Amino acid sequence: MALDNSNGVFYDAGNESSPSGDRYDQEKLGARGRKMSRIADPLPGLGAEVSDSDSGLSVGKQMEMESGNSIKYRTCSWPKTAALLFSEYICLAIMSFPWSYANLGLFPGILLTIVIAALVLYTSLVIWEFCLRHPEVRDVCDIGQMLFWGKKWAWWLTAIMFLLNNTFIQGLHVLVGAKYLNTMTNNSVCTVGFSAVVAVICFIVSLPRTFSTLAKIATASAFFTFVSVLLAAIFSGIEPHPTGYNSGVISPTMGVLMSGEPIVRAFPPPGTTFVAGMNAFLNISYTFIGQITIPSFIAEMKEPKDFPKALWAVTIAEIIVFSLVGTIVYVYTGEQYMTSPAFGSLGNIKYLKASFSFMIPTLIFLGVLYASVSARFVFFRLFDGTRHKSNHTVVGWSSWAAILAVTWVAAFIIAEVIPFFNDLLSLMSSLFDSFFGFIFWGVAWIRMRKADYGPGWYSRLGFRGKLTLALNISIIIIGLFFLGGGTYASVQSIINNYEAGAVSGVFTCASNGL
Repeated sequence: MALDNSNGVFYDAGNESSPSGDRYDQEKLGARGRKMSRIADPLPGLGAEVSDSDSGLSVGKQMEMESGNSIKYRTCSWPKTAALLFSEYICLAIMSFPWSYANLGLFPGILLTIVIAALVLYTSLVIWEFCLRHPEVRDVCDIGQMLFWGKKWAWWLTAIMFLLNNTFIQGLHVLVGAKYLNTMTNNSVCTVGFSAVVAVICFIVSLPRTFSTLAKIATASAFFTFVSVLLAAIFSGIEPHPTGYNSGVISPTMGVLMSGEPIVRAFPPPGTTFVAGMNAFLNISYTFIGQITIPSFIAEMKEPKDFPKALWAVTIAEIIVFSLVGTIVYVYTGEQYMTSPAFGSLGNIKYLKASFSFMIPTLIFLGVLYASVSARFVFFRLFDGTRHKSNHTVVGWSSWAAILAVTWVAAFIIAEVIPFFNDLLSLMSSLFDSFFGFIFWGVAWIRMRKADYGPGWYSRLGFRGKLTLALNISIIIIGLFFLGGGTYASVQSIINNYEAGAVSGVFTCASNGL
């Protein structure tokens, strides 16, 4: 498996059976002289939008069909898609990297950062290839049904996981929004009230119906997040001591005595448990794994073939920013004084509030982005083929607002029932990223190769093709490990924290500020 840099499309360089010079042509979207094969016919209800298996024609037809509509969806350029990806990945979860590095050690932490980034880049390109072959797909739920032989149960199962994943992420941002307000105001209002305020604000910002409109907000969100983590890294380096320095008490986050100079290790601290190490690994993975939104983004691009430009730009920035912030904050804070998010480790309250305040746009927008993806999924199913989908109607807008309201109420409940940051990140990673980050895309590659080469496809793969097959089988196994070991570690960590009294109760007024 390789990538043709001239057009950015996959071709199987290891297939000795292919003609010399085999390439996927961006006009044909297949090897020169033949088109890439679909793994299945369009799903019921989607075929009407596709008159030809060629992506260029079908995308063009979709744009032509909505040209007279008040609300047009295929309007995103690749820079706008890059802005959406930046806002999704350059987010608050970056500030869990110092905690992850404190549990894993610098060397394993940075190595896992690079490995996970590479796997996500690869699987994202697999998704892109799948979307080029099947331009009618609207979201990951359509892909889930197609991957598992068009079975309706696969669509329903994918849809349930899809909506739960997005709503959990919304809940995370309600939780952290309340944490921010408590930090800034010294718990002047009940935490439940702060959570409700954040949920209402996010609901209002969620109302725009196209990604092209949201991309403008996404640009500001990513910029302010970068400023926030940059300030946190600088402040951790220039302040004399982190919070809790030489206090002689047990760290509620790390479970060690807070005393002495900051301890920095190249490898995991002695006595690191499977639960702690796994949660640290899951936190890193969660920050990178966002493939669940990619089919939805591509479905609104004017030129889907340009998607890799956005993807490469974001991946390079991720590796640099995540590694630097995680390393700098960890080195100057030390394992025994580490908190998550790492803003809480800043000993100077002015530094903490200043750097945390720049995170406000992403606290709101990232939850908004996932709410929009969920609402789009439900709305399109309810109103596909009607004028309410693509025009300004009372029914259309009231239904859109009602769907969003339901997602934010659910997010508010999740934030109050699971009121802690690290374990919520880990639980989401193990339950949902196992499928949407790994398993689906290993299966997708296998299904596409089988469609290209037909019966006996395995025997027609060359050496490189077989290596790529091994890679994709490994990706599926990694996903299963996430699902099994990750879920166990997350649930056990939640139980441990409640038993230790490290978190407040559900629907509580107690402060969760840093």
